[in-house]
Amino acid sequence: AQTGMVLDKDGKKKHSRPTFSGQQIFALEKTFEQTKYLAGPERARLAYSLGMTESQVKVWFQNRRTKWRKRHAAEMASAKKKHDSETEKLKESSENEDDDEYNKPLDPNSDDEKITRLLKKHKSTN
Repeated sequence: AQTGMVLDKDGKKKHSRPTFSGQQIFALEKTFEQTKYLAGPERARLAYSLGMTESQVKVWFQNRRTKWRKRHAAEMASAKKKHDSETEKLKESSENEDDDEYNKPLDPNSDDEKITRLLKKHKSTN
């Protein structure tokens, strides 16, 4: 990780964000896939092997968990939205089917079963 020291307008040292190499990010992401939380010894080992400070690894994991949670929450929300709209479509189509049954002409001589079923359904909804 490279951290450039930048001077502000008064000549004081100002920290800039560290830039991690592709290899460091790859290793961090692979580790994150395995475990979302790193305990002290694992964090120290990973930091040492990647040439980073423990603090950098810790903050990277905190930021990555936040990103993961947001993405996970967004996926859950969109899945719920999709589920709700599918449920609504099913509800509407079943309501339309009921309406279709009410709107079809009936033959009083041969549609006794249908008439009975429609009357029962009508009573249960009112």
